[in-house]
Amino acid sequence: MHRYPELVIAIALLAGSSFAQSPNQVVKSPVASATETTRSPAVTEAERLRAARREQARLLLISLATEARSFRAQALRARTLMRVADLLWAVDNEQSRALFRRAWEGAEISDREDQEDQALRVQILAVLGRLDPKLAEEFLQKMKDDQARSGKKQDPESSLWELDEAEQHRLDLAKSLLRGGEIERALQFADPVLRVSISTLDFLTELRDKAPAEADQRYGRLLAVSGSSGSADANTVSLLSSYLFSPQTYFVFNRQGMADVAWPRTPLPPPNVSPQLRLSFFQMAAAILSRPQPPPEQDQGTTGIVGKYMLLKRLLPVFDSAAPKEIAAAMNSQFETLSSLVNAELRNAQDEVLQKGIGPEKSLADQQQPLLEQIEHARTSDERDELYFRLALLAAYKDDPEARVYVSKIEESWFRKRAQAWIDWELAIAALNKKKIESALQLLRVGELNHVQRVWLMTQSAKLLAKTDSHKALSLTEEAIEEARRIDGSEANRPGSLLAIANALQVLDSTRVWDALFEAVKAANSAESFTGDRGVIKTYMNSKGQLSQKTQPVPDFDVRGIFELVARSDYDRAIQLAAGFQAEAARANATIAIAQAVLSDAPVKSAGQKPTAH
Repeated sequence: MHRYPELVIAIALLAGSSFAQSPNQVVKSPVASATETTRSPAVTEAERLRAARREQARLLLISLATEARSFRAQALRARTLMRVADLLWAVDNEQSRALFRRAWEGAEISDREDQEDQALRVQILAVLGRLDPKLAEEFLQKMKDDQARSGKKQDPESSLWELDEAEQHRLDLAKSLLRGGEIERALQFADPVLRVSISTLDFLTELRDKAPAEADQRYGRLLAVSGSSGSADANTVSLLSSYLFSPQTYFVFNRQGMADVAWPRTPLPPPNVSPQLRLSFFQMAAAILSRPQPPPEQDQGTTGIVGKYMLLKRLLPVFDSAAPKEIAAAMNSQFETLSSLVNAELRNAQDEVLQKGIGPEKSLADQQQPLLEQIEHARTSDERDELYFRLALLAAYKDDPEARVYVSKIEESWFRKRAQAWIDWELAIAALNKKKIESALQLLRVGELNHVQRVWLMTQSAKLLAKTDSHKALSLTEEAIEEARRIDGSEANRPGSLLAIANALQVLDSTRVWDALFEAVKAANSAESFTGDRGVIKTYMNSKGQLSQKTQPVPDFDVRGIFELVARSDYDRAIQLAAGFQAEAARANATIAIAQAVLSDAPVKSAGQKPTAH
């Protein structure tokens, strides 16, 4: 119900009582306070309009929540209710809490239907962890109870990567809070589930960046527990070593000596920890690795003899350079003993990957040299083509234009064309990340890029050029419009590309934004798969050795950012435009963006008011 009719009635009654007094009676006006006398009518009117607009936004969100109950997709229903509840919290937390419960019910159904992507409950928990920790705890306990009833047990090998399902959701929530700067609350959720796993060590590494003492303290507890645990083995040592010597680089060895490996795109430097903490690691590692090897039939560990040998092969340089002499000597002796038990192929292998993250990162030339030597001895053109592609990838990751030269040496034409497209996209991303406009423009001229990639490269370059060369920036935007119109009308990336153009025009010429948005809405209504949310550009590469996929997030393809911006300049027009989306998801995302603009502190203008200049 609208709140303002009651205010109007009160004013009317007051006016009636004044006029009912005797004509000879003098009516005294109330004395104005100092604050009231200094406030201009314009300020008072602005506050009234702002309050009215916030009430409109609240009603808009409640209407959307009602509509969401009839959405066909369970996941969309739950996600919309979650976002509405998040925004309503500041103005009506009881109604917000009720919507969170409905969102959770929908998320449970959606997550059961899609076992591959159980993300909705994680998203809800991330929001609740910030707003209502008590309700978040209730939902976490519910997940734990559900897991217990299902009788589902975690595979021992997968437990090295993640915690079990309920615990992992708790840690994911903690990580979300940590990234939002809520350190104390993050630790409140994380502490009950901290044990040795890659996900836990990732959390501690991120925590150390914000709160070193708290991270080191919890890492020290893991060392103490692991050293006295009968189930700890070489993989326990491997994972714990990452925190100190190769942050976010992880090796999990199996009984055949093979390793599953994960490492960050950009290597992280080792942390500067206390000598005592480093010593505690070496003592823990020595205690575990020096245990007598049980007979194969009784060995319950994850690595066996061969995996343990490979772990020592990786970490011996660390022991030799940083451990106390007696521990280093004991580990070398252990390594020699294990060497006699493994085959010659493993003993003689010079696997460079094994040293990933240990010591300084090799230069590009040093990484490429072994591949160049292999090319010289390659027996077939297929082998050479694959090696040239690997060289090109190394160069592209380092933003080295020599990558295109390596691709040109690939003999097989179909492979060369696909490799060129993959490498040019890598180079384009690197160029924009480093704000290298000339490199980006060069790739627009010569690169093997598709229409969607070209629109993204043009619009992002235009935004970067806005202050230094507005003429060139506008020219790029015009080219982007033509490029977007070449994308097939049924593709979701066509309206996404038009939204990217609108985002560029918002910076360059805000008077043209509405036309671009109108065209984007029209295109969205022809693309059934367009949701206006979580925009990405996906690329695939089927090389002779493997199938690769890259997903590049593109926020400018989403409706939320641009609709929040335009709602600030013309609320009513933004509402009208959002209603033009036929798809439930796009309409919901646009509506939520408009409400977000209103409920934030920034001023929002109505129709007829002059838009803010950009």
